[in-house]
Amino acid sequence: MNAVVVLRTAVLLAATVSMGLGAGVFALYAHTIMPALARTDDRTFVGAFQAVDRAILNPWFLGGSFAGALVLGVVAGVLSIGRPEFPWIAAAMLLYVAVVVITIAVNVPRNDGLKAAGPPDAIADLAAVRAAFDEARWAAWNRVRTALSVAAFTLLAWALVVTGAHAG
Repeated sequence: MNAVVVLRTAVLLAATVSMGLGAGVFALYAHTIMPALARTDDRTFVGAFQAVDRAILNPWFLGGSFAGALVLGVVAGVLSIGRPEFPWIAAAMLLYVAVVVITIAVNVPRNDGLKAAGPPDAIADLAAVRAAFDEARWAAWNRVRTALSVAAFTLLAWALVVTGAHAG
């Protein structure tokens, strides 16, 4: 196997793993974190969500999965132009660009608004802050992010299969 094939396959594998990690994060929010927080009082919801949002802004999530999936996926696509796996990678990246847009346009502004409200002990009307966050909207769009990123992960996994089938 020549160096170009190894590089192309390694980058695609890294993009697939990164996408899988990101899809897992979105799924964890969808099936565990948001349903659990929905059952809490306003003070607990605001404090817990603020803490989780601060914690997720770290190199493991931001570089390893969120941005990593995009950068590695684009590089994998560029390295695969004209190859049988390219359409699968391109489709995955289109889906993931939608995830990034949803995150920036819908989820992050809500997260930032909740953080800007200040610490729960300093908020006079926690119910109003929680209502302004609009957790139903946040959760609904997160389910969309989950579905799109799982689909993108699946497409990248299939691209690996196609790559292996045409490696010879």
